Amino acid sequence: MVRRYRELPPEARVRLGKPSSNLFRFGAPPPTLDASGLSGVISVDPVARTADVAGMTTYEDLVDATLPHGLMPLVVPQLKTITLGGAVAGLGIESTSFRNGLPHESVRAMEILTGAGEVVTATPDGEHADLFRGFPNSYGTLGYALRLTIDLQPVSPYVRLRHHRYPDAKACTDAIVELADPHGCLDFLDGTVFDAGEQYLTTGEFVDALPAGTSASDYTGQKIFYRSQQERAVDHLTTRDYIWRWDTDWFWCSRALGVQNPVVRRFWPGRYRRSDVYRRIVALDRRHGFSDRLNTLRKRPVEEPVVQDVEIPVRNLPAFLEAFHRDIGISPVWLCPLRLRSGRPWTLYPMKPGELYVNVGFWSSVPEKAGEPDAHNRRIEQLVTDLDGHKSLYSTVHYSEDEFWQHYNGLAYRALKQRYDPRGRLPDLYSKVASPSAHTGKTGR
Repeated sequence: MVRRYRELPPEARVRLGKPSSNLFRFGAPPPTLDASGLSGVISVDPVARTADVAGMTTYEDLVDATLPHGLMPLVVPQLKTITLGGAVAGLGIESTSFRNGLPHESVRAMEILTGAGEVVTATPDGEHADLFRGFPNSYGTLGYALRLTIDLQPVSPYVRLRHHRYPDAKACTDAIVELADPHGCLDFLDGTVFDAGEQYLTTGEFVDALPAGTSASDYTGQKIFYRSQQERAVDHLTTRDYIWRWDTDWFWCSRALGVQNPVVRRFWPGRYRRSDVYRRIVALDRRHGFSDRLNTLRKRPVEEPVVQDVEIPVRNLPAFLEAFHRDIGISPVWLCPLRLRSGRPWTLYPMKPGELYVNVGFWSSVPEKAGEPDAHNRRIEQLVTDLDGHKSLYSTVHYSEDEFWQHYNGLAYRALKQRYDPRGRLPDLYSKVASPSAHTGKTGR
């Protein structure tokens, strides 16, 4: 990959090509750099509890390599084809994040191919410590992770789940504050909001054996995981099935494709009940506009995709959910508490160390407002700003350039860009993630 990068013309703009994507920005220019061979777990050290991993390795392959050693990454994002390098250059999260933070916080060292065509080793201290702290949330605009050394944690064979129901956002928020003690006994914590009056937090603990007379549940067949939260208070899964509990139905998004219909599900091959398959179907629809044409024929309004993850300080979660239910109306909604594992902020995603946040995830569409094609997404972004939160950049943003760089530390980004990609061979972060309609603000640098 390094050789291919250096062989490209100096003026060529570079985009990474890989077999799958979990980004929700469609219609990007075609890739120029094939990274399909840059994958695989190089080694697992069960004594040091570390793994040496190529950057384009999927978490599915990484988990398969670590579980036989009784280990797993400290944070495993929910979808199987998310890559380790992608989760570090972007942002990953999961139900261990209330204790272990974000995936990049368990990285010990990274070999990075920079935009300048150099391969550098970035560590918390040393010559490239600025890149180590600035790489998360850079989304391939400073360089690409070729190889990473990460921490692992021990696991047990099973996870015991308890689903706790709460009548409103205030009660749910109070419970999050109590349960998200990083020094407590819980190993996992996340939740689902079905509506303003029905909210669940799911706690998980590792266990070595199942209770007598019980068996582990299986949500890879006819049963659907998120519905089980409403149906049972206690559940057990194998650790591997727990890690991938959300992937089979892409949380709950498979219902839009009919996969949760019992008849359709019976005939939909199990090997195709996974997030990367659904994402390819959505990409095909976005490319050719099948849904929009069908809505037009049925005389229904055009749909505005609303696909976002945002981090809200826990104290402001009730206010966010109240406004979200009123102004957006998507359900269900995912909740995932998190706090930074380290005591220092990360350059391009300036969350406050020691503060508890809640990731709120929602992935659907709503009827477009006439003459305001991005109204709902812009409303959410304004709400996040008003409530001192942050928005993940895996989907399109609608901030003006001034607003964007205020939120994502534009001065520091420009310094990193100048050092590691002085010719601008890799995309600029704002130009990569912003919608075309957002490119109307001033140059905020």
